[in-house]
Amino acid sequence: MATLSADEAAHYHREGYVVPRYRLPEARVRELAAALDKLIADNPGVRPEKLVSAHVEREGGNDEGVRGSRKFLDLAMDSEILDLVEAAIGADIILWGAHVFCKPAAEGYATPWHQDGHYWPMRPLATCTVWVALEESKLENGCLKVIPRSHASRTTYPHLREDREDLTLAIRTREDSFDESSAVALELEPGQMSMHDVYLVHGADRNTSSKRRTGIALRYMPGTSVFERNISLGGTGVRTAFATRPLWLLRGRDRTGRNDFAVGH
Repeated sequence: MATLSADEAAHYHREGYVVPRYRLPEARVRELAAALDKLIADNPGVRPEKLVSAHVEREGGNDEGVRGSRKFLDLAMDSEILDLVEAAIGADIILWGAHVFCKPAAEGYATPWHQDGHYWPMRPLATCTVWVALEESKLENGCLKVIPRSHASRTTYPHLREDREDLTLAIRTREDSFDESSAVALELEPGQMSMHDVYLVHGADRNTSSKRRTGIALRYMPGTSVFERNISLGGTGVRTAFATRPLWLLRGRDRTGRNDFAVGH
């Protein structure tokens, strides 16, 4: 049975992230690795770091230009992962996104330091991201790095635009907003996962190694937030279609009564 221990839950809320002891079974990882290879083959025109809404399977592709796979939706709905999420954000859980980040060997894009909440449309800002490693994620191949406690003020820091083509994301947190020397590298084995808060500053280096690095970020918000479809937050370098993004109420209730669970399905 998967759940965050009291110590893990305390670490998540205090530091803004946690690496749970729970990990996916090896057979599940192999199944997802096969789904990953098919996903990449089905999307030859999309950079593998930018496979947005990889869980939305639709003939001809989803509204964000990706031909997704039901396998990733099944992962996002996994009851044991939801047990972990419930310990972080409560019993009302809405799935609003899933993004596959696959960094090819030798030329995988970097992700600048940033806060997710700077360009996400839920109000109030609240999301737990579960980042599931499908392959080894190490410093050498550009693992996720976080700035502990950078979420504590519940503030969205100033961000600057990056005019570069070799980045997963075209924005970055201004340097004077955080202390990069405090960064922690979240090195993971296949099947391990990390969880982080919507306000946490995080990023990842380029992959110049001989090993591909892949993870899928599963995005969950509590039922006390509204996915505001009329908020347009472009300029990130990643194609999004929030106006037609499907939502799933996976546990509990939509406490706001304002989230639309029909759009995009």
